[in-house]
Amino acid sequence: MKLDSIVVVGGGTSGWMTASTLVRAYPDKKITVIESKDVPTIGVGESTVGGIRKWAQYVGLRDETFFAKTDATIKMSIKFNDFYKKDSGGFHYPFGFPMKDRERNPFADWHLKKYFYPKTPVEDLVRCLFPASALFETDKYSENLNGEFDNFNPNDDIAYHFDAAKFGLYLRDEYCVPKGVKHIVGTVVSITQDEDGITGLVTDSGETLVADLYVDCTGFKSLLLGGALEEPFTPYSDLLPNNRAWAAQIPHKNPDAEVQGFTNCTAIENGWCWNTPLFSRIGAGYVYSDKFVDPETAKEEFKQYLMSDKIVVPRTREEVDSFKYNDVPFKVGMYERTFVKNVVAIGLSAAFIEPLESNALYSVHEFLFYLIDTLSRGEISQWDRDMYNTSTKKTFDGFAKFVALHYALSHRDDTPYWKALLNKNYVDKQGNSYFPSVDKVDYFWDMNYRYMHAWYHPEGQGGNTYIATGLRLDMITEYRFLNIQKQQGRDIRKENSEIVASWEDRKNKWAKNALEAPTLRQYLQGKFYTKEQDV
Repeated sequence: MKLDSIVVVGGGTSGWMTASTLVRAYPDKKITVIESKDVPTIGVGESTVGGIRKWAQYVGLRDETFFAKTDATIKMSIKFNDFYKKDSGGFHYPFGFPMKDRERNPFADWHLKKYFYPKTPVEDLVRCLFPASALFETDKYSENLNGEFDNFNPNDDIAYHFDAAKFGLYLRDEYCVPKGVKHIVGTVVSITQDEDGITGLVTDSGETLVADLYVDCTGFKSLLLGGALEEPFTPYSDLLPNNRAWAAQIPHKNPDAEVQGFTNCTAIENGWCWNTPLFSRIGAGYVYSDKFVDPETAKEEFKQYLMSDKIVVPRTREEVDSFKYNDVPFKVGMYERTFVKNVVAIGLSAAFIEPLESNALYSVHEFLFYLIDTLSRGEISQWDRDMYNTSTKKTFDGFAKFVALHYALSHRDDTPYWKALLNKNYVDKQGNSYFPSVDKVDYFWDMNYRYMHAWYHPEGQGGNTYIATGLRLDMITEYRFLNIQKQQGRDIRKENSEIVASWEDRKNKWAKNALEAPTLRQYLQGKFYTKEQDV
């Protein structure tokens, strides 16, 4: 299969991110995007994770050029509230890498601290190891030009909050079209195909679009992959509990307090609510399961959350009743193959987990990196497709299990929804854990303590560690400590106390420096926004 022309079917964020990536990688190929004016964007997620910076840097986007046009803000962390138990408080999952001491695994040393000082709160893990915690816990920001926050790297250790619809339009009008991507406004009304795949797309204007490769970005409809090619869909509903979301756009009441450097996720009766701070408003939503609550009751639960002290500035009943709410059903899972014949699906057309951990756009840019690698040979064989499908499947499966871990480690039992998750079986019929690399005991023991006094081991850090710690999975018990002490043959308590003392010194330094930093909103205002855009 040769590759001289590509048609992307569907616009939105995924469609225009796809076109941006392809025109950056292959500027000499003929790239066309057909976008229907009648199809609204889903608009569930407006939050990203750290990989978006890698993608933005690859295509050549600069913060200065798109922030003000997409209502963007800076994100340094994700906060999870009440996932352990009702009213149990919150913990952060920050971006970037932790500070190290004596080249040891810092997570191991922190869990030793927790063992020696059991009253240490779980929030202390991030406060000890991440200088940015002094910023995002106080709604401050610094470019760290003089190293006031040690290893915090604003070039790599942040992500974005932005208006996804505006971001797609920005990529279309100010990146893709100027670089030669052809934009067609129209709707595909029929599809022709043969044994090798799709042979043409007929639009509502009567035009037939023909290409070597077709990229399906038509959302959950999956017009090409799931529709025309009838590729089977594999649901993940046995692993992940939710299937609907209420979404709303909420005006700021106190922008200085509400523009925070993290996405806030709060567990409530039948799921969890997100709070995504944009520069001019808040994107909020409630992800839930309609197996446990009907949509109208869920909407009222969402409103109660918006009126509670779980958000920075609670809204009144009159205010929450005035907001426009969008109910979005979604299917959780992935097509068995996402590259079939001459069709590859990107975004919701290929796979979706749920909004937790801001993973929707993560799948988009990671699948796109796999795609441009696959297309780099100039022609496509079945081996190329198979390798692409293997890579995307592995990435999706790993992230889905990571998201499921947030529920698996919860001890909430205050509603039938949470009781069902508390008693859910996470072992398949063959007796294998759904988390072969994230076992509650063996994984964390192996990753964090085998190397506890060896050189720092990069596999000892990662999202699993933050979530497990935040959900009170104590990784050192007395039995394990005695084994560690016996194996090491050294005074671990004394060594740990010295490390803890150094942590206190640097936490004090970070806190002092944060006092002198501008608020995140002040920084954004001065860097990217004009007074006229301040709403």
